[in-house]
Amino acid sequence: MPIADVNGIQIAYDMRGPAGAPAILLIMGLGTQMIAWSDPFCDALAAGGYQVVRFDNRDVGLSSKIEGGRPVNMKWAFTKTMLGLKVRGPYTPRSAR
Repeated sequence: MPIADVNGIQIAYDMRGPAGAPAILLIMGLGTQMIAWSDPFCDALAAGGYQVVRFDNRDVGLSSKIEGGRPVNMKWAFTKTMLGLKVRGPYTPRSAR
């Protein structure tokens, strides 16, 4: 898999289909690798004339992982979010810049 190095973070990605064709960006949800978008599905989109891009979010799959931070209790974080309380994670969307 190719790797994009962005601001010191490595993001693994996969592209297929004709260069210059309309692009479809497949974004997988929380904690799931890009390979959950199956090869046959991606190949079918590419065969339909699209350039298909899928990637591993940071901390997932082959992309960079934050080391040394304390693990996030996802059930507790979800509960706090539903109650309107702040959740502190190892990084924020702003730290990805």
